[in-house]
Amino acid sequence: MVSMSKIATGNGHGENSPYFDGWKAYETNPFHPIDRPDGVIQMGLAENQLCFEFIKKWLMEHPEASLCTAEGVNRFKETALFQDYHGMPEFRQAIAKFMGKVRGDRVKFDPDRIVMSGGATGAHEMVAFCLADPGEALLVPTPYYPGFDRDLRWRTGVELAPVICESSHNFQITRTAMEAAYEKAQEANLKVKGLVITNPSNPLGTIMDRETLKSIVQFINEKNIHLIGDEIYAATVFKDPEFVSISEVIQEVECNHDLIHIVYSLSKDMGFPGFRVGIVYSYNDAVVNCARKMSSYGLVSSQTQHLIATMLNDDDFIHNFIMESKEQLFKRHKYFTWSLSQVGIGSLKSNGGLFIWMDLRKLLKEKTFDAEMDLWRVIINEVKLNVSPGSSFHCHEPGWFRVCFANMDDNTMEVALSRIRSFILKSNESIVPRKLCRRSSLKLSLSRSLSRRMDDFMSPAGIMSPHSPLPQSPLVRART
Repeated sequence: MVSMSKIATGNGHGENSPYFDGWKAYETNPFHPIDRPDGVIQMGLAENQLCFEFIKKWLMEHPEASLCTAEGVNRFKETALFQDYHGMPEFRQAIAKFMGKVRGDRVKFDPDRIVMSGGATGAHEMVAFCLADPGEALLVPTPYYPGFDRDLRWRTGVELAPVICESSHNFQITRTAMEAAYEKAQEANLKVKGLVITNPSNPLGTIMDRETLKSIVQFINEKNIHLIGDEIYAATVFKDPEFVSISEVIQEVECNHDLIHIVYSLSKDMGFPGFRVGIVYSYNDAVVNCARKMSSYGLVSSQTQHLIATMLNDDDFIHNFIMESKEQLFKRHKYFTWSLSQVGIGSLKSNGGLFIWMDLRKLLKEKTFDAEMDLWRVIINEVKLNVSPGSSFHCHEPGWFRVCFANMDDNTMEVALSRIRSFILKSNESIVPRKLCRRSSLKLSLSRSLSRRMDDFMSPAGIMSPHSPLPQSPLVRART
């Protein structure tokens, strides 16, 4: 057999991670309410499917946005012909305006600094290629998105050095943790070239406050290393405190702007992962120029650019979409976390993202990652839910799991919650002996608490504002 390259034959992609193994389990036996009611429910994919009817309505009202309609066909030829890798001017202008809108118009973005890429995956790799040589390192706070091992490391040869964040501090990044990671990397003879942050966080669903961001900027400025701010979940923050972008903070503290770079995408905020719209926005002219040349390997199709530009330039639609998306995410998050709390499952307090960081530490047979994997296999193979174990996110404490809640319809979510409730009740009965009356009381309480429909819970009396409190009594019903 003819030999292949080390990249081709190595394991740098990270596909053998439990994160991707869960996807494989879903793909071999996907849930369908009629055809596969006992299939695996996908709760490991961070997709935003809650506003597609809203988007569909706009598309029906604006056929000119598509080149494949009578209204849009006149733009077909000019769009289908060669497009410069800078991207269509109207596309870059629309993206820049949307990025500002998502950040409350508190900061403006220059369209000439917009560099397009094939999704955030390509954008991250492009930045890594620009900033670091093989064998040099980027600091990354844990837990972090498993795809970073692929995006930042696989083809670039860049090393990732973890910044350990602990549950005792709600996994918040601290100056002490950054200093410790920096020193450890130096002891390992790794040259640190930058720090990568995700804000809002994947997998935590939390945001960094202004003071934390200022501390981070001061740190990278003192060390003279780059800061890559992954802000692809910026518009998913559905309640206070509001999202603060690194682009705002650098206007408030003294720093070298050449060190600041933002990765953005429409995959999460708009729910368009299939369009592969990734963005690098750098304040460094040299990085912009280099990234633009590299973007030739992963451009956004001109047809997609045309559609996106038309949509994002509709100011009324974008305003209403952002509000609608926040409301739907708030409702889904509130209902999902409340339902889990009814069977004693907690999660890290969060206000953004498309997932929760679920705490199942009490279900571990022992406080080890082997025990976490044992529990994960039960959830995948018996409960038939694809949730992602914390170890796949490089979490340093076993027992945490990321669970996505926005990638399914209401009925599928109810089936998933029903499976979780059954699993937890069974686990409680087998692990912790209880008196019969207490067990019966628990089941009766759950039966009563889940006796009303979800739409009652979501009624105006239940929620109208992201600041409204949780209801005093449960108003939902499980659909099995």
